Amino acid sequence: MSKELVSIIIPCFNQAQYLDDALQSVLNQSYSNWECIIVNDGSTDYTDEVAKRWCRLDNRFKYYHKQNGGLSNARNFGLDRIKGDYIQFLDSDDYLDKLKLENALKSFNLLENKDLKIVISNFKMFDEDINTPSGPYCNLNPGLFNLESVLYQWDDLFTIPIHCGFFESSLFNNFRFPENLKAKEDWVMWVSLFQKTNKILFNNDFLAFYRRNQKSMTRNENLFPDFIKAIEHFGTILSNEEYNKLSVVLISRFYKSSLNYKFKLGVCKDSNTYKLGFFFKKIVLKMGVLSIAKKLFERFIKFKFISDRL
Repeated sequence: MSKELVSIIIPCFNQAQYLDDALQSVLNQSYSNWECIIVNDGSTDYTDEVAKRWCRLDNRFKYYHKQNGGLSNARNFGLDRIKGDYIQFLDSDDYLDKLKLENALKSFNLLENKDLKIVISNFKMFDEDINTPSGPYCNLNPGLFNLESVLYQWDDLFTIPIHCGFFESSLFNNFRFPENLKAKEDWVMWVSLFQKTNKILFNNDFLAFYRRNQKSMTRNENLFPDFIKAIEHFGTILSNEEYNKLSVVLISRFYKSSLNYKFKLGVCKDSNTYKLGFFFKKIVLKMGVLSIAKKLFERFIKFKFISDRL
């Protein structure tokens, strides 16, 4: 196998409890010619301690600390410092299979793949234990890896976790993540890259692992403003025809979602359970004991939860 340098970029923000696992998965790689750029984006936990310990262990780990600027800013900081021929992204709470780099490079070095620019592997999910993964949240297949699918079916049919990708670094010569986005920046990246190339290979092996992190930003923040900002950004890089079609697709998607919500709400209101609950609510309102009833109900739910666990 050739000895091209692979640059791995790991942005970190208050995920020190997971960082050891992510960095261990880098150290475990069967392909050894890599550099790992660890970017501490102003963490207030013990990320600094963990990162420095790994740098002392292996000088292929390179550590940078910067003021908080967001995920996109941290990735751009890493992109500005890489030396590699190829790029592998990895978030600090995710994990790579030990063959991730080796298998991708084997694909790049095949004669029939001389124009290859991106290798995308499949992925699995995990909670705390990487040794007990579950299936992916969407089904990836080669038919999805084109500009039209990524642009019009993203978040509806599929998304591609960023660490599934393995990229020729030249693709990022004129690309940086939009720093006004807290989320959806990966969507912008994939659209921009698919505009540049259709030379993509899919590896169906499960070589990337995505953590279900209950504290992640995507689970705990309203991402709609970033969705709108991403759409605005697409207005600067898409043709008028593509942008108009995207607008129609998104309006249709939200309209269908609204109709589905109204239908489910109607079914709920027609249910006997809802009618009975509404009946009791009117009674307690007349009696002036609604607040007491709420407290009793909350205590009942808490007691039932504890009983079920025992």
